[in-house]
Amino acid sequence: KMQEYMDNGCRLGWLINRQNRQVEIYRQGQEKQTLENPSTLSGEDILPGFVLNLQFIW
Repeated sequence: KMQEYMDNGCRLGWLINRQNRQVEIYRQGQEKQTLENPSTLSGEDILPGFVLNLQFIW
């Protein structure tokens, strides 16, 4: 499903796996990046200043 979003113009996507405490980050034209137990996620240049605190999710 995430590939479909990217194909339709989404520039940044996060797939959050609470059970494994992993986040897959999808960016236009780049390979998927997997983070293990991050404390925050940044909106990067897509959502400047946005930070998602994952402490509430874990």
